[in-house]
Amino acid sequence: MTSPREILGVVWLEEVVDKLHRKHAVLTEEVEEVLFGNPKVRWVEAGRAGGEDLYAAFGRTEQGRLLMILFIYKISREALVVSAREMTAQERKLYARK
Repeated sequence: MTSPREILGVVWLEEVVDKLHRKHAVLTEEVEEVLFGNPKVRWVEAGRAGGEDLYAAFGRTEQGRLLMILFIYKISREALVVSAREMTAQERKLYARK
């Protein structure tokens, strides 16, 4: 299993970008701020492709917004963003314990 110790880039799919903006009012810039900052990352589940698992990243944007980002950590050490949204109240509590 590959661990997301270092994310070298972000892979964006147009339909995901549209959904993030339309449904969650999250910008790609905000997601990248979290991913390239110091997020708290947790393994979610094994991926369909060997060594490319699903992870959740929890972090704060430069504007102070708390986001949860789901991404597939690719063998190329890039994050393929699947979704992103504001943290729930429970996620905020867990993140505060960081």
